[in-house]
Amino acid sequence: MHSYLARQPILNKDKVTVGYELLFRDGPNNCFPDVEDELATNRLLINNFFTSGSSQVTAGKKAFVNFPESSLLQRTPLLFPKQSFVIEILESCTPSDALLEAVIELYKKGYTLALDDFVPSKDWLRFLPFIHIIKFDIRAIPISRTRFFIQKYKKNNIKFLAEKVETYAEFIEASDAGFDFFQGFFFSKPEMIQSKSLKPSALTTMQLYQEICLPQVNFDKVEKIIATDVSLSYKLLRHVNTITSSKSKPISSFKQALIYLGEEKLRRFISFVAASHALAEKPQSLYSLSLQRANFCERLSVLITPKIVSNQAFLTGLFSLLDSLLDQSIEELIEQLPLNAGIQAALVSKTGPLGIILKLAIAYDQANWDKVSLYSKELGIDETNVAEVYVESLKWSAIIEKSSATK
Repeated sequence: MHSYLARQPILNKDKVTVGYELLFRDGPNNCFPDVEDELATNRLLINNFFTSGSSQVTAGKKAFVNFPESSLLQRTPLLFPKQSFVIEILESCTPSDALLEAVIELYKKGYTLALDDFVPSKDWLRFLPFIHIIKFDIRAIPISRTRFFIQKYKKNNIKFLAEKVETYAEFIEASDAGFDFFQGFFFSKPEMIQSKSLKPSALTTMQLYQEICLPQVNFDKVEKIIATDVSLSYKLLRHVNTITSSKSKPISSFKQALIYLGEEKLRRFISFVAASHALAEKPQSLYSLSLQRANFCERLSVLITPKIVSNQAFLTGLFSLLDSLLDQSIEELIEQLPLNAGIQAALVSKTGPLGIILKLAIAYDQANWDKVSLYSKELGIDETNVAEVYVESLKWSAIIEKSSATK
């Protein structure tokens, strides 16, 4: 039995990822085919992210999980570690005496509770003393209407989360209104598009990207580029020494590191370090999503007939958010990179086989299951295989996110 999973990051005011909402789908036909909501939630908990009490797809951060009314009344959350997730009480739940009793019990046992897609009403007021987070869908309730409610109940130590924040302007408006957390794809869009020169660290990143895009990497050129940036040199050497800690003699020069890594590992290595180094104020989620998409696209490329060069698929996924990382239009950035026509078409107009792969990756990130089905069919890939590849790419990027957070 397979389960389908997408995740969406939740950020704080500093644009630091504090958790991920996990979005579940049971199969390729619809959201819950022949499966009750309760069973669907249980599968998500068991199959996807609870292993020895830790999450494999959230990089150790809290998972926000939707719980239907039946699961709450049966106290299903008590089966799982309270430290690992936030219980989202769905808007479809009835604010009954029985539900309140369950909420109070979970609250007393130390679980974190959130009201999902909350619409203020007197029926829910008695629940608020036991609620930690309230989520407002700003598409359904404008930010201007939430401001008074937030000001009134902030004193109750309730945190407020704005859902479906799609632009940087909405993020600023929601922050000013008193929201503490933010969910949506505002972080994956450029904060501003204007003609400007890149900052030195961003320029170094672009130069490195130029080198790894070439069919054959010139190690001497890469070494010279890295040598111009002390901070980046330190990060690269430190990371290589970390992954070679079992060797008796540590690596002491970047040339030595290059020789050890080899060409393919160097491509991945630069992808791992350079983007995060380019603009430190960018949210970690944006960088993690870039890497996760790169890995997802690369894994998909080998399932397609005729097969696509995996490195081209990797670069397509990796550069799909380059405009957001560097705050320039993708067209301007593409001109500075020696990318082949297939990758350029995918990034600019999302056309061609690589473009369909990228559209599939974006649809999965957004849990747009209809488009996931459409693009899977276009590529001739079984949706079950796509789901497995996506979860593997989440696990891969979670490991990287976890390791980079400790450095």
